Amino acid sequence: MTGRTFGRVGAFAAAVTMGVAVGSVSALPASAETLADAMIAAYRNSHLLEQNRAVLRASDEDVAVNVSALRPTLGLQAQGVTANYKSSSTAYKNLYGTIGLQASMTLYDFGRTRAAIEASKQTVLATQEALTGVEQNVLLAAVQAYMNVRSTQEVVSLNQSNVGVLEQQLKASKDRFDVGEITNTDVAQSQAALAAARSQLTASQGQLAMAREAYKAATGHYPGRLAPPPHAPQLPRTQSQAVQIAQRNHPDLKSAQYQVKAAEYMAQQAKDEIRPSLSASAQYGVDDLGNDAASATVTLTQPIYAGGKISALYRKALAQEDQNKAGLMQTSVTVTQNVGNAWAQLAVARSSISAYDEQIRAAQTAYNGVKEEAKLGSRTTLDVLNAEQSLLDARSSRVTAGTDEYVAVYQLLSSMGLLTAQHLKLGVPTYDASAYYNQVKNAPATSVYGKRLDKVMKSIGR
Repeated sequence: MTGRTFGRVGAFAAAVTMGVAVGSVSALPASAETLADAMIAAYRNSHLLEQNRAVLRASDEDVAVNVSALRPTLGLQAQGVTANYKSSSTAYKNLYGTIGLQASMTLYDFGRTRAAIEASKQTVLATQEALTGVEQNVLLAAVQAYMNVRSTQEVVSLNQSNVGVLEQQLKASKDRFDVGEITNTDVAQSQAALAAARSQLTASQGQLAMAREAYKAATGHYPGRLAPPPHAPQLPRTQSQAVQIAQRNHPDLKSAQYQVKAAEYMAQQAKDEIRPSLSASAQYGVDDLGNDAASATVTLTQPIYAGGKISALYRKALAQEDQNKAGLMQTSVTVTQNVGNAWAQLAVARSSISAYDEQIRAAQTAYNGVKEEAKLGSRTTLDVLNAEQSLLDARSSRVTAGTDEYVAVYQLLSSMGLLTAQHLKLGVPTYDASAYYNQVKNAPATSVYGKRLDKVMKSIGR
């Protein structure tokens, strides 16, 4: 839940926030958009967050609805009555009316309504955690979009440079062909390589266009000039530590825990439906002749036979309780699995980076050697082109691996439940999930509370 402290996680959370804060204040031109800027924009502009905040407010109102069931109701009742009388010689018609007040209240229902109130409170807490989960997804999407734009921009730049180099090589091949040093086959190979490079450039430009669209969808605007990403946040030293943090903090797991508690209260409510209910009502009315009347009634109702409905509803509630308990266990398994997956992805990305760095060094050496040997006539034009393509592929793969590593860090944070605006200290006003609930939990009906609710809604942008 946003705004909650998680005990021993505090020191680690502080380390996480330091990683983002340091990068966001590095010396960069004012026009460069940082990763923190992208996440802030995503947090402010996300329609998905706004949708789920509305879902939470609707859940808050369920508490007020159940609270109101223990309060009296008062209504106005007016009637107009026409009386007709007809004898053998005379017809009479009389019109008269009454107006009155009617009040009723449940005096005691053996805890059914109280159970419903507690169940709705647990549902509110579960929905708050679900909102935190949505926030994590929104921020992770912003990180992915930011890094994808940067990586595709680098790949486009590499392909543009490759096209330029191949254009020069084609010109050189034609010059050498003119003086008889090489054959037309060598020229054709250069032409084919250039055409392939241009096609590859076009494809990478298309990938960049799609990455820009994904960025706009994640943040609400197209990217401008993006700053280099900051240092990645610090992570736990071991996978087991990450799992322990996730088991304490992950919003999906906490939401499932609240859902189990809600189901337990709902089962208790269904069990109590067989018990009696005591209510009272009172009426007072005046007719158009000034005659008044008043009455009061106390009613005890006890179900005797309901065709099996009450028992069926109780069994259904027990089954739903078992369902939520099993769902909690499965959520725990899934959270642990997601931590393991993120940990493995990070390890793979880091290993890939080392391998690609070595590949780039070797490919560069090979390219330089083949190029020099070609000048001496011991290598063909095709050998040079193949060596250059290998070098380009290694550099492009290195860019992708670097992006994968950085995103994997934030995926691991998300799997631990720490990828929130508050934990990252993004410097953006966060949504107070309890503000609206605190105003409506007691089912307010007066204008004073109405004004308070107006202020709350204004503060959350409604």
